[in-house]
Amino acid sequence: MTVIEAVQAVPFVVTEYGTIRIADSRVSLDSVIYQYKVGATPEEIVLSFPSLHLADVYSAIAYYLTHNKEIEQYLRQQETEADELQRQIESDPKHQAAMGVLREKIEQRRAEMERQQY
Repeated sequence: MTVIEAVQAVPFVVTEYGTIRIADSRVSLDSVIYQYKVGATPEEIVLSFPSLHLADVYSAIAYYLTHNKEIEQYLRQQETEADELQRQIESDPKHQAAMGVLREKIEQRRAEMERQQY
């Protein structure tokens, strides 16, 4: 007699920061779903993230399709938190000073390359 497993575990791990990752990898569910939404097949997603197993990608997509409302809410929350973190970082005077130094170095290198071409 054939036995069919009625429930299959999803390959997710929730980090201490609330981010959902695919188990045994550092790849976020966000990344997998983004790739899926832009038209990547599970096989293409695995090529983009070699630490993933094809079965885990299929499971993640199936979970997304089955729990679309909850996952979309999670994705919106992740985006909101990321935007807020970016605002905090960019408003930090130390970050602004470091960016100014980097811009200056880039301009110096660009000017040097132009001088070498002539």
